[in-house]
Amino acid sequence: MWDYILQVYLVVLPIILTALLGYITRSLKKQKKDRKANSKGTMLLLRVQLIEYHDRWIERGYTTKIGLENYLEMYDAYHGLGGNGLVTELKKEIEALPVKGVRL
Repeated sequence: MWDYILQVYLVVLPIILTALLGYITRSLKKQKKDRKANSKGTMLLLRVQLIEYHDRWIERGYTTKIGLENYLEMYDAYHGLGGNGLVTELKKEIEALPVKGVRL
């Protein structure tokens, strides 16, 4: 009887472990894909907001200390997610603006 249980155990255990490993692998791949999509979406939202701030402040002709700090933090997050290029040039233009008041 114990021999039969041992034989079943030795056959069934690898099958269960293989299935479990396959499930874990699929789950991790899906999580990676979801994280990548979330990062891309966040990066695009930051890009839109950074461009909006840039356009508004360039038209106005100045920025504020709080606004500039927020812009730079948003830029750092955007850059950390892999964004660069156009927004880097916009950042340089924003940094060249005079800083006034406290209004956003």
